[in-house]
Amino acid sequence: MLKEICFRLYEETEKALQEKTQLLLQDLSAHGIQVRGLKTVGEHAVVAVRAEETMYLTDQEKVYAALREEGCLVLPYLHENNRQESFPGAIYAVEKLEEIDAESFDLAYRRLAGLPWEILTTQRCSVRETTVEDVDSFYRIYAEPSVTEYTEDLFADREEEIAYIKDYMEKVYAFYGYGMWTVLEKESGEVIGRAGIGWREGYELPELGFVFGVPWQGRGYAYEVCSAILTYAREELLMERAQALVQPGNERSLGLCEKLGFVRCGETVLEGESHVLLVKEL
Repeated sequence: MLKEICFRLYEETEKALQEKTQLLLQDLSAHGIQVRGLKTVGEHAVVAVRAEETMYLTDQEKVYAALREEGCLVLPYLHENNRQESFPGAIYAVEKLEEIDAESFDLAYRRLAGLPWEILTTQRCSVRETTVEDVDSFYRIYAEPSVTEYTEDLFADREEEIAYIKDYMEKVYAFYGYGMWTVLEKESGEVIGRAGIGWREGYELPELGFVFGVPWQGRGYAYEVCSAILTYAREELLMERAQALVQPGNERSLGLCEKLGFVRCGETVLEGESHVLLVKEL
């Protein structure tokens, strides 16, 4: 969790922001996030020790580079007076600091630190981004033949699956901000499945996907979690419709989709196999 933001801005930038960022500073303080200036020696030599739960904010290219070299988590601040500066390797940048809040800073920190975003919670479950630590749980879930009867299996090589997860974290989560997530049971903390929203090449609508381990099937977990995900898709991602693709014969998944309000809209061929296409207005 983010606990401190250290900033180093051009003097004129800092003066211009003093009044505009008062509400932001109050919000950060209310969330227990400390804010302090970053000391320098001379003009650009940064005095900084990499600290857990600390993120650095700067609008200066050389300060950014020095912090990155020390292994610090750095967020560039872009404005009209530093457009000529370069911040190589930055996956996020901030503009209009007065419009940013504590939650946005924490999400940026988690992304830079490689920590999963917490997506939502339901009565019995929590949903968060997948991490490589989930892989062993996935293999236990997918080891049941009934799970892979209608679902693509994991890689046979565990290291390939880990590489896939890392690539997914870097390219899908970082680009879209959503995707297939990990589902955990609150009471036990155990990984019980996967569910989320993604895009399939060749289709125009975002797609609901879900896989739940056999011990948790038939107990309402899938309906509880998928209902919350569809609400999240509507309210947070501003999606208006969603699709689901289910193979004929997979009556359990077809029944769940229809219970969630999806309507059958014919069939489609996916990777050489027929699938029922279901669509829901969100």
